[in-house]
Amino acid sequence: MADPAGREAVAAIWRIESARIVGALARYTGDFALAEDLAQEALAEALVTWPREGVPRSPAGWLLTVGRRRAIDAFRRRSARDERYAALARDLGEGGAASGGIPADQDRDADGVLWDPDQIDDDVLALMFISCHPVLSREARVALTLRVVGGLTSDEIAKAFLVPTSTVQARITRAKKTLGAARVPFEVPPTEDRTERLGSVLNVIYLVFTEGSSASSGGDLLRLDLAGEAQRLARVLARLVPGGPEVHGLLALLELTAARFPARTGADGQPILLEHQDRGRWDRAAIRRGRAALARAEQAGRGLGAYGLQAAIAECHAVAPSVGATNWERIVLIYEALGHIAPSPVVDLNRAVAVSMAQGPAAALPLVDALAAAGALADSHLLPGVRGELLSRLGRTAEARAELERAAGLCGNERERAVLEGKRAALD
Repeated sequence: MADPAGREAVAAIWRIESARIVGALARYTGDFALAEDLAQEALAEALVTWPREGVPRSPAGWLLTVGRRRAIDAFRRRSARDERYAALARDLGEGGAASGGIPADQDRDADGVLWDPDQIDDDVLALMFISCHPVLSREARVALTLRVVGGLTSDEIAKAFLVPTSTVQARITRAKKTLGAARVPFEVPPTEDRTERLGSVLNVIYLVFTEGSSASSGGDLLRLDLAGEAQRLARVLARLVPGGPEVHGLLALLELTAARFPARTGADGQPILLEHQDRGRWDRAAIRRGRAALARAEQAGRGLGAYGLQAAIAECHAVAPSVGATNWERIVLIYEALGHIAPSPVVDLNRAVAVSMAQGPAAALPLVDALAAAGALADSHLLPGVRGELLSRLGRTAEARAELERAAGLCGNERERAVLEGKRAALD
């Protein structure tokens, strides 16, 4: 009789172990696309076998062994004399245990599969670098990272980003073909390429978290599962790259931002603006983790990068007892520094908001007007939303109403749009 808990166990183990399994298979086969397919085949077999026969003593070892056996079959089909097949066959052995060329004095798991901690770290890190390779589009990097590193299914990724499952599957398939055509090796990149590639990995994690913390569309302001997955990936990366200041800067930013999630929405899901949030509901443990990560980034001694500076801004909010008691002057200075190393219209707009809090709306409005005159953020609701707020505070009601109405029309998220419409209605 099938055990219904078996399928739940498969899902839980896969979410935790998928990156290690795909990474190990990619190292053994030398083929990233094949490794991902083999891992998916092992997952499918587990979904059939575990509910019927029970969860094995070492679930990850079971999945890896099945994946390796499928690799043997794949190489046998390609060529009976394939050198890689012969090597894999020797590793697998008659008993189904693989050594992978690692010294035999290391511990094996319950199924005889050897897990070397240092090699696992290298495998997962290589997997991150490949999934976020510059030859892939931004959308493909996100989909592939969530699939092979995060362990999410195509359906879960599609649901998170509100796109059809077929679109996600097409992106993943195209990404694997692109990596194969570019002959991207399964390895941690050499030192000279590592900084640029690491930036791509950080950017993907940041993009995933941003969508989770402020959903661009749909009926929910927050997508906690997506934001949580980004936090998990950032923690994994911080463990794999302990000496990377920007890695810890990003982790700090995610922890400090997520700490405010419990107070950002009410019981009905409606957004609660910062000035109205119950700061007693903020996650103090997350704040402590974020501040510790920020301290590690600062200890590198080379100055904070873009993520670290954003984390420093988030820390100002986290330690302030209220909006009025927030150190807005410091936030303005940090935004100015951020604008120098990572210039963008969003940074300039956020600096204008900080200026309005530190010096008043009259000082901030020219900054926002300059962005509007330059055509910045023309398709975003952010700029007219901020401009409408500033005009309202200055008593220019008719102009404020028009800006807030325009912002609501551009906003794709239903909850955020309702807030903008409420502000406009209040002016009536």
